[in-house]
Amino acid sequence: MRLKFLLFFLMTGFIILTAFLPYKVEAVSSSSILVKMSPENPNPGENTTITLSSYSTNLDSVSISWSVDGKTVSSDVGKKSFSVTAPEAGREMNIVATIALPDGDIDTKIIIRPAVMVLLWQADDSYVPPFYKGKAMPTADSEIRVVAIPEVKSGSKMIDPKNMVYAWKKDYTNNPNGSGYGKNFFIYSSDYLEDQNNIGVTASTTDQAYSSQKSISISTQQPKIIFYKKDDKLGTLWEQALSDGHQIIDTEILEASPYFISPKDIRIPSLVFNWFINDNMVAASNFRKNLMPLAVQPGVSGTSTIKLKISNNYKIFENASKEINVDF
Repeated sequence: MRLKFLLFFLMTGFIILTAFLPYKVEAVSSSSILVKMSPENPNPGENTTITLSSYSTNLDSVSISWSVDGKTVSSDVGKKSFSVTAPEAGREMNIVATIALPDGDIDTKIIIRPAVMVLLWQADDSYVPPFYKGKAMPTADSEIRVVAIPEVKSGSKMIDPKNMVYAWKKDYTNNPNGSGYGKNFFIYSSDYLEDQNNIGVTASTTDQAYSSQKSISISTQQPKIIFYKKDDKLGTLWEQALSDGHQIIDTEILEASPYFISPKDIRIPSLVFNWFINDNMVAASNFRKNLMPLAVQPGVSGTSTIKLKISNNYKIFENASKEINVDF
């Protein structure tokens, strides 16, 4: 009986004692301060905003001061955001946010190392005629190559793009297979259901000290056919496209140029050319399937409709059509 009473007394005393012990509060550390920089990888001279947040303390009620390269430039209660202009390429800017807490000050350090990134792209299998000065545009299911050219400067030395690590994204989704060391180019096929794709990349040095980021939206187009006159002596007259009402005298050869169709070699059998005259299919008696010879019969005049349909046996969305009215 005495033993039970003694045990009850000890347990009750322990509960009362722990109830009056002071509660231990963990001090706020710099690791509990979250930093967001926008943009994440600024260009030289670009306005950059730094924002602080914390899951363990209310930053709205404490004084926060900001210093740039050792010089205090701003200070106020609840000043969680700070904007600054990024330095020129090859230089770095050291920013310190000092948070005044009751238990002591906390310093959060941010380093801005600006860099420049250029993204170039081309449609690898898009057809354009000879001497065309424009850009070959992609169509549905085209193969597109994007090349990253980062201009990262460390001091007075430019970092070789081949010695950097590239993280590629297609439509905001990471692409591990296309990413890696020295992979400064990315190849993809455009989607059937989307008229554009967003391609982004982050290029970083192996020690993660420098990085640059860029994204680009690449739109697709529908292939289009333009008719030209092929002259026996001068060749194809690329400077003048044929339009409705074109006059044919005696004999003439029409040349069809299927801009942006894939593949770029239009001689490949997978591209099928179907010619029509007044809705009647005709067979072109020429080894070049994009040519249509025309001849006017003596004593006959009028108007005819010339139509061409092009399809791809392996790409159902690769098709184009065009028609033109000719007078004779």
